[in-house]
Amino acid sequence: MEGVITGITKFGAFVELPGGVTGLVHISEVADEYVKDINEFFKKSDQVKVKVLNVENNGKIGLSIRQATEGYKAQNGKGRSRPAPVNKASFEDKMNRFLKESDERLLDLKRNTESKRGGRGSFKEAF
Repeated sequence: MEGVITGITKFGAFVELPGGVTGLVHISEVADEYVKDINEFFKKSDQVKVKVLNVENNGKIGLSIRQATEGYKAQNGKGRSRPAPVNKASFEDKMNRFLKESDERLLDLKRNTESKRGGRGSFKEAF
């Protein structure tokens, strides 16, 4: 079934279907990949192919764009795949980076506190 996107929000897109009824495509149903911003995929007045997932008792219609595409294959029984991790650094790399940054911060902190107090022995030199 085809429809036209009539509105985009941070949680999904509203699609007007034939007959003038409107349904919602939740952000999780836009694409198989992780979608941070729907505006990167669609804009208002785009024509899209959708699949009706459910119609609630109150008349709300749940739609899916990703399940309407050819070649859609459900994974893990839900049809969702997790986004690939962005940072593939090993635990050791992360720990080494943390220790280095921590040592640098401690050194900066020591320098700042010594300069505010006048450095070592400044109290004795004053009298």
